[in-house]
Amino acid sequence: MARRSTVRDPRITDDPELSAYPGAPHDPEFDGAPARGRGAPTRGRWSGGGGRWLIWAGRAVLWALIVVIVVNGVRAPFERLTQQNTPSGAPQVSPDAEFPIGKATSFASQFAAVYLNFDAVRLQERAARLAPYLPDGAEPQFGWDGLGRMSAGAVQPYSSEIVDRQNAVVTLAFQSEDRRQLLSVPVFYDVEAERFVVSGRPAVLPAPSSANLPAVPAGERDSAAETELRTPLADFFKAYAAGNNVSLQRYAAAGVTLEGFGGAFTFVNLKDLVVPSGVGTTREVTATVVWGVPARTTTSLDSTTNADPGEASGKLEQAYRLTVVKQGDKWFVKDIRGAKRSVG
Repeated sequence: MARRSTVRDPRITDDPELSAYPGAPHDPEFDGAPARGRGAPTRGRWSGGGGRWLIWAGRAVLWALIVVIVVNGVRAPFERLTQQNTPSGAPQVSPDAEFPIGKATSFASQFAAVYLNFDAVRLQERAARLAPYLPDGAEPQFGWDGLGRMSAGAVQPYSSEIVDRQNAVVTLAFQSEDRRQLLSVPVFYDVEAERFVVSGRPAVLPAPSSANLPAVPAGERDSAAETELRTPLADFFKAYAAGNNVSLQRYAAAGVTLEGFGGAFTFVNLKDLVVPSGVGTTREVTATVVWGVPARTTTSLDSTTNADPGEASGKLEQAYRLTVVKQGDKWFVKDIRGAKRSVG
């Protein structure tokens, strides 16, 4: 008697044990086995197996964006923290902001006024005056051998170079006889004590020569206005020299208060008056005035041949720029200041 085979054909679709495989009838997405052969109908639905790469690609792009955002968000504060904690060879604050260059310049200027003036007959005096500027153990004369003499004045700041927060080189301009020169002074600053000291030998340097001034062509002049203004401006400068406020206000424009020299000079004459061509009741003019410098004593060169010329009265030419306004038929001064560059 032949036994019945227990091996089931896997192609039998009603076997519940095959529902776990793709295409099983118990699978909710089961659409049935595709028909084969020429007569098999063409299905409009995409099985989905070839489209899963789009889903995974989209997920990959999304995760890449998330990773970039997270990394940048973590890296920024970390970099700021490490930059703050990382030691650097250069100071975080500029030396220019820490070194008190104004005070150092004042210190160096006082030093230069002593250093540049010496006389062999006053050795001890110079040494005593230099001592507050020099480091301990420095030579009392700081490089001078004690012979000869030198005098200098008109010491003024010229330039400065900050080396670091404790060191600088201050350069000063000075006048010695008929020469204008420079003095370079190295200065050390004690930050804790807030004190200065000259840290090395100074150096005298030649000052730059004066600049070449190009000629400026003179513009057209209003001769009629110059003639009209000459007398009232001469009277104004007389009152300006005397400094009598009551008489001076007679020449001032309405609402303007002027102050004069109060007798420090005397008016000699109005040497030149330049009124540029133009029209209107407000004009800007340039006046060259000759002032008299009063003598210190009553002695004059005419009374004695041995008089000191420095005690005689002198003359001094100066140039002024004035703004004048015409009110009615008279001119008044609205403003007076130093003139601009000369023409030639």
